[in-house]
This record gives sequence, C-alpha cells and structure tokens, in this order.
Amino acid sequence: MPNNDRKSKIILYSPAFEKENYMAAPPFDDRDGLIWFDGEMVDWRDARLHVLSHALHYASAVFEGERVYGGNIFKLTEHSERLAASAAMLGFDIPYGAQAIDDACREVLAANGIVDGYVRPIAWRGTEMMGVSAQATTIHLAIATWPWPSYFSPEARMKGIRLKTASWRRPSPDTAPVKAKAAGLYMICTLSKHAAEAQGFDDALMLDWRGRVAESTGANIFLVMDDGKLHTPTPDCFLDGITRRTVIELAKGRGLDMVERVIMPDELRRAKEVFLTGTAAEVTAVGEIDGQRYSPGEITRTLMEDYERKVGKSPADAASAA
Repeated sequence: MPNNDRKSKIILYSPAFEKENYMAAPPFDDRDGLIWFDGEMVDWRDARLHVLSHALHYASAVFEGERVYGGNIFKLTEHSERLAASAAMLGFDIPYGAQAIDDACREVLAANGIVDGYVRPIAWRGTEMMGVSAQATTIHLAIATWPWPSYFSPEARMKGIRLKTASWRRPSPDTAPVKAKAAGLYMICTLSKHAAEAQGFDDALMLDWRGRVAESTGANIFLVMDDGKLHTPTPDCFLDGITRRTVIELAKGRGLDMVERVIMPDELRRAKEVFLTGTAAEVTAVGEIDGQRYSPGEITRTLMEDYERKVGKSPADAASAA
C-alpha cells in the first residue's frame, strides 16, 4: 500500500463548503469503529478492496444514504429495497435480501454506538474479471455508519443556500439507468458541485437533457409558485427520492395543493419559495439560484418542521413521545 505521507488528518473543503457545512473530519479510511463487510464485522481500517476491483474501474456499484435519528434508521426497508432494485438495474443481484440488509444496518449501528448519524450501504462487483464484461465477478456488500450532522449548517438551512445552474445535465433514460442509485451517475454531480463551489455557491441546480429543471446534485427540488401551490419536477430521469415522497405526503397532509409537472428554468423567477429535500439535505431552503433570490416562507418552514417531527428530530416531538 503506497504511503501518502498524510500530514493532516483533517479534510480541507472549499471555502463555500466550509462556510455552510461544519463538517471537518478524519479521512474515511482512518477511523475507529467497525464496518459490516460481506456478513462479518471488521475493523474500520481493515475494510478494504483491491485496486483492480471492477467497481473502481467501471462504476459497477450501487449505494444508499440513510439517516439515523434517536437510534432509528429512517425508512430503512425502503432504502434496502431500493438498493436491491438499483443492483438489478445494473445487472447483478445482492446476495442478501432486504430483511437481511435491514438487520445488518441495525447491527453495525449498534456495534458503533451511533444514535444520530448516517448509514452507507454499498454493493459492488469484485475482482474476478477486469473488463467491460464482468459476469463472473463476486458481488460484495459493505455497510458503514458514522455520526453526521445536517448536510448544511442550521444557519444555512434557515437562510437558504445558493445554487448555480450546472453546465452538465441529467442523462436521458435511454442512455443510462437513471432510476438506479448507481455510483457512476454521481460523477456528473461531483463535477457540477465542484464547479458551483469554485464560484462561491453551495450546490448546483441540474437540468435534464431536455433543458428542464431536474434536481440539485443530491436532492430533489420544490417550488412554491405564484399560484400558491407547491410544484416539483416529474422524476422521469432522476431519483424519486424517499425524502421527496415523504415531504409530498406531509404537504398533502397539510392540505397543500401539490403539482408534479415539467418545470422550465425561466419559471424559476415566478417562484416565491424554493427548497431541497434529501436524506442528507433533509428539508433545506434555497435562497438564491443564478442571482434570483428567494426568502424562506411559511410553507418551507412548516414542511421543515413537519419533517423534523416525522423523523423524530424535533424536541417537541421527543417531548410528546416521552
């Protein structure tokens, strides 16, 4: 293993990231803890794969991101089922069913003593073949968990983050398995987010291949339009997020009019409120897109509070459950 001679154990993020996200942490390969790896608990630093793993070269990997609130993984089974569905879209079967994956997630959570944090299951093709064809590769599954605060700081979530429209676009469904949470599809997101951060923004707004509003790099988008209704793009070429569906249920429970439709970029100027939803982002207000400014309003604040109660994060909810 090459010696990279790390002089610091702290990850240095871009200024925009440091300003709004208060995460500065040790590298992910050098931590204390345990990782569930192919059915066994292994020491965190020993959970490694070979440099000639097929997934590293050909992106034959799928993953999930799950949040832990008060020791409970939110929507765990939905995430496990989506992981299996994503793998099937990439042409392989994970050698564990959804219930076994659920159990493994809980096991690694308990082993690491995580009460509020993040869970990352990932499945990938191994080393038996090195080429485009990989039918004989072993399918591996690993699950890690670590403490993790909100993706954006509380201050950023309330005042609204800044987005810049990306030059890269979400691909057409006939060019990629766009419904899968597949590692390769996030290369576009990394490029787009880095470009936005380099210009002082927090994240990028992604359009689809037709030029329609799609999502941010890792979260779905909602807009309160000038008709007072809540609008969101139809997820025909990007993930219909689990948090997205949860927030839609919460909005309907509030009696809000929900409109799922095609949204064009020039409509953004008519929006009164904009927010993002995702496992990491939770419900985060957007304060600016390409210079167009928005103020978090009543609907954004209400759904943010409703979501926190739903996941068990709200102090009021915790008190009522006591």
